[in-house]
Amino acid sequence: MDTIPLIPNNVSAKRTASLSALRLAVRTTPLPFLNFALSRIIKKITYRRPLIFKRLQGHHHKIFVISITNLGLHLALQPNPSSPQLSAHRKIESIAHDAKISGSLLTLLGMVDGQYDGDALFFSRGLQVSGDTEAIVCLRNALDDMDGSIIEDAAACFGPLGSNLLDIARHIGRIHGKSQTT
Repeated sequence: MDTIPLIPNNVSAKRTASLSALRLAVRTTPLPFLNFALSRIIKKITYRRPLIFKRLQGHHHKIFVISITNLGLHLALQPNPSSPQLSAHRKIESIAHDAKISGSLLTLLGMVDGQYDGDALFFSRGLQVSGDTEAIVCLRNALDDMDGSIIEDAAACFGPLGSNLLDIARHIGRIHGKSQTT
């Protein structure tokens, strides 16, 4: 007797195609455009969630690199509350940094969105960290302790399009999570 799989066979193919399209979009989008979008995002988050930056006291001057491994993109975050910086880079060698967090797009989004536990991701090797671990733990605690979703704040910078893209990413993330457990 045939069993019905929890995840249809074409879901993995759709996820791969979506990731390929996103990877192509990231590679072909000029960095100034990406950095303009990231600048809008960090300003909105600074305005809406100033407590995140207070929680990072002592680490404001540090530079955190978030490497999105499956997109070949690296984000540099300097959480100075008076002038926060978030910028995109294609080569990590171009970024002097104090701490680095690496993972796939869905893993990083799920962690920041509160869907995934950062400690569990670290111990299962879904997330890699290096550099100033005290600063990384401080950042993680600041994100864990806030109410609401910083990802929703970022999506809101782009109106209905941002919200729709976030819904799609969350849906793909749920499918990805289920396919990892079946």
